[in-house]
Amino acid sequence: MSCYLRHLDDILDQAGIAITSTNRNQIDRAIHQIAGIAYKNCPATWKKIKEDIKGDDDKRQIFIEQLQKTLH
Repeated sequence: MSCYLRHLDDILDQAGIAITSTNRNQIDRAIHQIAGIAYKNCPATWKKIKEDIKGDDDKRQIFIEQLQKTLH
């Protein structure tokens, strides 16, 4: 399990994405891809995501749209 997914519940809800045991790795890989960080580098990925979406509604919305495109 990725160390940051629990912090993204509200974003995943907003994107219409529910985490299940079946899709957890797919979601994790998609987030790494969007962040542009090699898979399994959890701390760097969370740091990048947090910096990108913290306090910036436009970047948050872009991130949500990228998740939706990647996972749907």
